[in-house]
Amino acid sequence: MNKRRRLGIRGKWLGSITLSLIAGFTVSTLTPVFPASKYWFLFQLTPLATFFIAFFFTYFLLTRPFVQYLRTLADGLNVLAEGKLQHRVPVLRQDELTDVAANLNAMAERLESQIEKERLAEKSKMDLITGLSHDLRTPLTSIVGYLGLLKNQTYRDEAERDRIVENAENKALQLKKLIEDLFEYTRLTDGASELRVLIFDVRALAAQMAVEFEPIAAEHGASLRFTHADRLPANVAADPDRIRRALDNLLMNALKFSVKPGEIRMTVAVADACAEIAVRNLGDPVTAEQERQLFERFYKADASRSADRIQPGFGLGLTIARQIAELHGGSIRFAHENGSFLFALRLPLHG
Repeated sequence: MNKRRRLGIRGKWLGSITLSLIAGFTVSTLTPVFPASKYWFLFQLTPLATFFIAFFFTYFLLTRPFVQYLRTLADGLNVLAEGKLQHRVPVLRQDELTDVAANLNAMAERLESQIEKERLAEKSKMDLITGLSHDLRTPLTSIVGYLGLLKNQTYRDEAERDRIVENAENKALQLKKLIEDLFEYTRLTDGASELRVLIFDVRALAAQMAVEFEPIAAEHGASLRFTHADRLPANVAADPDRIRRALDNLLMNALKFSVKPGEIRMTVAVADACAEIAVRNLGDPVTAEQERQLFERFYKADASRSADRIQPGFGLGLTIARQIAELHGGSIRFAHENGSFLFALRLPLHG
């Protein structure tokens, strides 16, 4: 098919010449010869004139649609040049111009796709700036307000003053956590993060984190149950601070979106040359679209699903946890069914 299409214009050219030769030969055969006539020279030119007339006439008939389609392509190119990249040139022929039309349409699709990507990138950047401004301003405004109360001594007694100081400290810690998340995400994304790799038992790290996290969970109306298998070693070669950060993000995510009162389960298991630290919780079900967005940067679930007293973040917790896992050659496994959530950090065993 492609070869036939590429011979289209040549075929018209050869066809015109062939028909013209046939017409000229026929006229030459039928033209009488009068050597003694003074118009003998004109009679000899008749076949040649017939050839040229036939050639131009047949070539015009055969190439007229070709020229018209060229005008169509030119019009389509002008439309694309005006910025209307959704326009597509009609593909109506089976010759060389088919490739031209297809290439124009492909070029328009690529340009349209590139412009759409740039538009989405710009929108994402503006959304990021808006989100960062809002998330940073909220605790900062509270801190300024609490400091104003302390400065003006507008409190009733020492107990209220202590409560204001505690609230200001909590907001300052929230602000510190937001900035740390942002810097951590930037370092992981840019590849500027250096790992302090040690060989350690991830089971012991998880058990220590469970002890530390249990009172935090209890404060927000949840309990933490930690179980593990003692039979197999769970030594990994990793940066313990980063692994602690990833697990903390998974635990905080479970606490934010658990039903209250509820239970968070943390387990450590060894299988397939990997250590898996799983965090399970029950919460409100999410849609398939929300599932696909859980690990996207700056994605925040519906605020109504979160506990009221849990401090909000940038929506980077799960993204950072996954990046840390991948940085260690591991992964984050996710499963969800009817409000039952599972986030599991998988790390390759050492040795």
